[in-house]
Amino acid sequence: MANNRKTEIRVFTIADYEEEEVWLREQHRQGWKLVSTNLPVFYHFVRCEPEDVVYRLDYKNSKEDRSYMQMFEDYGWEYFNDCIGWLYFRKPAADMDSDMEEEIFSDNESKLEFLNHIIKTRMIPLLIIFFLCLLPQWLNVIDRSMDAGIDVVLFVIFSLLMLIYLYLFIHCGRKMLKLRKKYKNCYKKIIL
Repeated sequence: MANNRKTEIRVFTIADYEEEEVWLREQHRQGWKLVSTNLPVFYHFVRCEPEDVVYRLDYKNSKEDRSYMQMFEDYGWEYFNDCIGWLYFRKPAADMDSDMEEEIFSDNESKLEFLNHIIKTRMIPLLIIFFLCLLPQWLNVIDRSMDAGIDVVLFVIFSLLMLIYLYLFIHCGRKMLKLRKKYKNCYKKIIL
């Protein structure tokens, strides 16, 4: 039975949802169907027949009502998982007549709203936590380590946390700006 299940550890940031969708599709093509996720890094799969299945993610920071889920179901999308606000949908590629049917958002304006929602409900709160909690604590550790000279381990830990946070903010910020630009340009082309 162990060969019929696998768990993969994979890190995707909030700005890497498109890469996550591609990776999940490739896993399904290789005969591994996603059944659940724990935290944002543990992916649990079961063995299945290899098939081209499109995976799409939506981000909601609240529970969605039945009509929201029914809308996806009406368009043939199977809802099967949620993880920290991310909703996971899938649909066999064979059931789609066009590239437009591969999308859960009907237009680029909806994609822009989706990105703005992620920024408002994930990025901004994390930045606030960073500037109000982590940064002052790090400065406090620096100040204490200069005086006492004994908090080197604490200084190293907080410095590593700061570097990780900064890297993630820069990575996510750049990626979100790139996605916004992509969707805005596509939106402008459609209007013209």
